[in-house]
Amino acid sequence: MFQPCRHFVTAFLLAALTAAPVLAQGPAAGASPQPPLAPMVKTVVAGQSGLERMRRFPGRIAARETVDLAFEVGGLLDYLGPSGADPVRKGEVIARLDLAPLERALERARLGLTQAERDLARLTELADRNVAPRVQLEDAETARDLAVVALEDATRNLNAATLHAPFDGIVARRIAAPFSVIEPGQPILRLHDMSEVRAEIDLPERILTASNRLQAVRFSAVLPGTDAPVPLELAEFAAETAGTGQSYLVSLKLPQPAAASLIPGTRITVTVTERQPEGGLVVPASAVVFAPDRSALVYAVEPQGDGLRLRALPVRLASENGTALTVFGLESGTEIVEVGGHMLRDGALVRRYLDLGQQS
Repeated sequence: MFQPCRHFVTAFLLAALTAAPVLAQGPAAGASPQPPLAPMVKTVVAGQSGLERMRRFPGRIAARETVDLAFEVGGLLDYLGPSGADPVRKGEVIARLDLAPLERALERARLGLTQAERDLARLTELADRNVAPRVQLEDAETARDLAVVALEDATRNLNAATLHAPFDGIVARRIAAPFSVIEPGQPILRLHDMSEVRAEIDLPERILTASNRLQAVRFSAVLPGTDAPVPLELAEFAAETAGTGQSYLVSLKLPQPAAASLIPGTRITVTVTERQPEGGLVVPASAVVFAPDRSALVYAVEPQGDGLRLRALPVRLASENGTALTVFGLESGTEIVEVGGHMLRDGALVRRYLDLGQQS
């Protein structure tokens, strides 16, 4: 009859025993509450080289010009000298057609001119004696002029049957094979102009437009077989975007001694660095906070005890791309809050945020 009551008493005693340690750990009567921990902030040092905007783009070695050489006349390809990767000198004979048909054409043109001049002389004498009509004399003069043109064409065709290298370079590859019949204008050899070795990269539109047509950008690359970066010089860029990615093809000059052994098509990585403007420091856009009066400021941090004290510093701004700001009125080497400044106030205590790799 009294069994439920006994169960109730037992449950009450168990609850009391369980709560006893918790109550023992509670704050003592009259003890002051612990102060809240200072917020953690991520900082960055203004003016360090790490704040320069550096990007790396894949590129490839290219020649100054790459041309497909062809004959202006057709015929049998009798000689094709250099092979792929062979160097050639300007003026060197690199290909020749069978000259026999062209030499015969030249001889026919010479004979035709001789006959035309003989006919003109005979008709001139007859016209002076009023034996031949004047129109025949004019026709003979026209025939002589046409024979002169035919001789010039035959001479030119014979000379065009021998192909000379237009510049110093290397052969990319043969396109035609010896002893094949070549049509006028048909490519037979691809030649690289290596008088100026270049590197080509696809540069995003934002960098090109934000850098005043690359005047505020410097380029460098580590070439195969070297350890130190080599400075590159802007040669030109295509004033039209690629089909995808909204990028521009940029050509960069390589210093000749370092690039002498490079072959077009070699892959390299080009580093693009946007120069820091004179008189200002580049900081992340997230580090800048705007006051109620729309003035810009950054929060500098100063050591105080085991933490840091915030100090608001007014700055003037300039930006070319909207992602990195140039601030004026800030000393180089000042440690500032990188992000979250809108949640802070001047004079507040904070702690420095450490990455996992920096924490012990």
